[in-house]
Amino acid sequence: MSSKYNIIKDPPKALTFDVFGTVVDWRKTVTQALHTASLNKTSSSSRLSSLSPALRTRLTSVDWSQFAQEWRNAYKSYTRSYNPSSDPWKDIDTHHYESLISLLSSWELNGLYTDEEIKELSLVWHFLTPWPDSSEGIQKLGKKFVTSTLSNGNQSLLQDLNSHGQLGFQKLQSAEDFRAYKPNEKVYRGSARELGVEMGEVAMVAAHLNDLKAARSLGMRTVYVEREGEEDWGVGGEEWEDARGWVDMWVRKDEGGFLEVARRFGVE
Repeated sequence: MSSKYNIIKDPPKALTFDVFGTVVDWRKTVTQALHTASLNKTSSSSRLSSLSPALRTRLTSVDWSQFAQEWRNAYKSYTRSYNPSSDPWKDIDTHHYESLISLLSSWELNGLYTDEEIKELSLVWHFLTPWPDSSEGIQKLGKKFVTSTLSNGNQSLLQDLNSHGQLGFQKLQSAEDFRAYKPNEKVYRGSARELGVEMGEVAMVAAHLNDLKAARSLGMRTVYVEREGEEDWGVGGEEWEDARGWVDMWVRKDEGGFLEVARRFGVE
């Protein structure tokens, strides 16, 4: 990979971070929570007997990692299709709750949980485990830059993630603040405006090239941090190869994540 990926000349004033998948490992946490919740329902003979025979049989074949991926896919579909000029506002907590109900139905798991249990389980996204480099890396970068989330997650969700993961973000910016979802330009423009900087003075940090492409089209700088299982564009495909030519800083999976970003920016 060429030297252009080693450092950004004329560094930005602020860094805005995608959160789901970039800062936190949603897949591991959500899959484990789904698995644990189902075990709790079958941990005793009395609880097991309260479930229908068909549901008990169905539970033996559930792949909770696939269920988690479909839950995540529903989020992607919702945020990408949301039209702020015509669609009523719905935050991500509400979407996660409603999409969980829908998934339980499509997986033929109706009756497994009470409504209160579904609501509690839907909030697992508030307590996702950070990637190993996230907390230390973000706090190091905060010595030189204004660090802010720029996530589709709602404010209360981001507040919990920041606290739970000891992430140390200086600002928490949510799509909720701008009543639109990435990749809508209102989110990126609104973020720069609220930070009091020009678009070119912000670098978007993400593990998703579609997010960075949208930010770049509006003049933002781009930092791509590879995370396991997060990239939707096929590695080696035309879009991915093209991105190698326009991403300002590219950190591979084996290079240390945000700690490597800090190193390249000269932050110790």
